[in-house]
Amino acid sequence: MNVTSQIKQPIFKEMELFEKKFYESMTSQVALLNRITYYIVNRKGKQMRPMFVFLTAKMVSAGTINERTYRGACVIELIHTATLVHDDVVDDSNRRRGFFSINALWKNKIAVLVGDYLLSKGLLLSIDNDDFDLLKIISVAVREMSEGELLQIEKARRLDITEDIYYEIIRKKTATLIAACCALGAKSVIEDAVQVENMRKFGELIGMAFQIKDDLFDYTDEAIGKPTGIDIKEQKMTLPLIHVLNTCTSKEKSWLINSIKNHNKDKKRVKEVIAFVKDNNGLIYAENKMAEFQQEALLLLNNYPESDFKDALILMVNYVIERKK
Repeated sequence: MNVTSQIKQPIFKEMELFEKKFYESMTSQVALLNRITYYIVNRKGKQMRPMFVFLTAKMVSAGTINERTYRGACVIELIHTATLVHDDVVDDSNRRRGFFSINALWKNKIAVLVGDYLLSKGLLLSIDNDDFDLLKIISVAVREMSEGELLQIEKARRLDITEDIYYEIIRKKTATLIAACCALGAKSVIEDAVQVENMRKFGELIGMAFQIKDDLFDYTDEAIGKPTGIDIKEQKMTLPLIHVLNTCTSKEKSWLINSIKNHNKDKKRVKEVIAFVKDNNGLIYAENKMAEFQQEALLLLNNYPESDFKDALILMVNYVIERKK
């Protein structure tokens, strides 16, 4: 059994029912929209985010969930899907999880409108059921994700990024949505503000580790669905590179910045940059930071009694940093 199946095991029935509810939450009177949403549903990813919602809810409530939990999972997945559809337009990307992206098949205009539709369906699902507490959690995440992406674009133009700014970018861009999943899962079943915040923090820490792992893939040749060095080509400043820029000599720093600014399309030069970052412990430093976030996240689970749901969350945390793609 692969790791994802192991993680899903304690919530297998919930995930099956969720998939039906998720598809129903997207339905429309417009045939074109239904064709596109059917395409989306049949090319789903690992569905990590709904898994976080259900596992968190079950761990904090001794195994009980309710309709709010299902709605919360649907809202998160609707909004996550909307951001992916929009991201593919922004990045001019033709592939998503090995399949053609929405914009590749139906063009940018339709992709943007589909993203807007999914976002509105998510918000309305909360509003129509008076889940305003859950809506607040999700709305904060949507705002922060937009801010994180724009902050990254702004900093890429000037290449003046510090380690603290990098953490702020990944916290907003990636970690905030996983934090929302865990907070939302807890909030759907309990009213304890301390535990909800505890779960939010847990999700944020995993999200930080998850993004650092993603950034490390840019320096490895493992098959992960994106070519090595793509972050450098896009002038994205990630932790391995930032660390090396902060520790190398001023001459080496000038060479690195010049390479990223002016030679990022030169394959040979990009390879040299990757080798330089590896040789100067950029990867080791990033891996250590990732492990710190992971350990901090695991500590937050210590106060909860032993259960299949807790074990699955621990497995999920470890999977995040051990995954090969």
